[in-house]
Amino acid sequence: MIFGSQVTDEIFSRRELLLRGGAGFGALALSGMLARDKAFADAGSLAPGQAHFAPKAKNVIFLFMEGGPSHIDLFDPKPLLNKLAGQRMPESFKRPITAMGETESPLLASPRTWKRHGQSGTWVSDWLPHTAGCVDDLAVIRSCWTNGINHSGGVCQMNTGQPLAGRPSLGSWVNYGLGTANENLPAFVVMTDTKSTPTNGPRNWSAGFMPAAYQGIRLSPGAEPFRHLNIPKGVTPATHRRKLELLRRLNEQHRATREHQSELEARIRSYELAYRMQSAAPEAVDLSRESEATRRLYGFGNRDTEPFGRCCLLARRMVERGVRFVQIYHGAGSKWDSHSKMEENHSRQCRQSDLPTAGLLKDLKSRGLLEETLVIWGGEFGRTPMSEKGDGRDHNPTGFTMWMAGGGVKGGQVIGSTDELGLWATEDRLHVHDLHATVLHLLGIHNLDLIYRYKGRPETPTINEGAAYTKITSG
Repeated sequence: MIFGSQVTDEIFSRRELLLRGGAGFGALALSGMLARDKAFADAGSLAPGQAHFAPKAKNVIFLFMEGGPSHIDLFDPKPLLNKLAGQRMPESFKRPITAMGETESPLLASPRTWKRHGQSGTWVSDWLPHTAGCVDDLAVIRSCWTNGINHSGGVCQMNTGQPLAGRPSLGSWVNYGLGTANENLPAFVVMTDTKSTPTNGPRNWSAGFMPAAYQGIRLSPGAEPFRHLNIPKGVTPATHRRKLELLRRLNEQHRATREHQSELEARIRSYELAYRMQSAAPEAVDLSRESEATRRLYGFGNRDTEPFGRCCLLARRMVERGVRFVQIYHGAGSKWDSHSKMEENHSRQCRQSDLPTAGLLKDLKSRGLLEETLVIWGGEFGRTPMSEKGDGRDHNPTGFTMWMAGGGVKGGQVIGSTDELGLWATEDRLHVHDLHATVLHLLGIHNLDLIYRYKGRPETPTINEGAAYTKITSG
């Protein structure tokens, strides 16, 4: 690998040779790769596509249940909660700070039917019958906790490591550290099952203080995930090529005097990627190529399950083709939020997401992809055992459940615990930084050794904190 001014001089000489020599669209693709090499050289990080040690996972699919699914009604049964329902929380339990401040509200029973499933005997409620059939592939983490008590801070921290805006998302760090395994597709893509935008919007998949080229690319729901990719009707390929070539030249001229504007470099690279994607992307997102049996597995043909199922099937096709990090938001716009009418709310959210989630796991496993694909499920926090408005639950960042599967994770295990009411994580407490460190570890990256130098300061994905929970792995 070449370092310092040597790499800078070489990169720009090659770029100028290509761009000024009229190399056209061949130069477009190559210039993006060269810009990436320069970014790594400047930051002093890993070379593109290079891990610190042998990875167990090649890619990640993060199923983000936005709004806060109730762990004590899904994966973490609490018999004492039902026993004390209608009473105030005993004084022996530490009072948390809650979003709505109802710490003294009566405890709310969980009306769920609980059963042990699989050879592991993992507890899952009747709200998730399809996921329950996959528990032997899951590592259920009951001891997660965060610092954000509202949706904005919670979603931001689960994505970036801190409740306030400004830092790169986890997907951007993975993109920066490992790059793409397919230069014709984005390394980091984001999807929602509706047209709604998640809380915080693009900030969730932002590159923060890193070059904008590392941010996620959002796919649109519906039949055309990559919008505006194809040549417009009535425009010939030659005309379209001349248009893009003119845009490239103008952007390059503008950039020459504004080297520190990473957004412009990202735009240039987006045109380069779009050109390469015109041949690869249509095939990647063409779900008509899938069998009817596969489509049914994801819930196609059912208006409740098809939107999220479409995203999950696209995610499988993305990682199958080398996309490094895929994030899917179910319930974008905090649809899992259930301050009232929780029975109605969670019944709907589970009905929409349960079957497609299980379909994704089964499909990945049948194709031999689960071993190299890390699947993560969870939201920004859980829900409180105390009631709100009589039939709902408040936000609970102090103890909640997420799960991981595939990508080297040992399935059929339950990690950590919360107290007898499900309020506080108590055993094997895993902060967001620990969760992110674990994800990076499974990808072959040590969280404290992945460094981006920002204004002279060495920045890491987990803000110099967090430790990978290595017990989650299969060996």
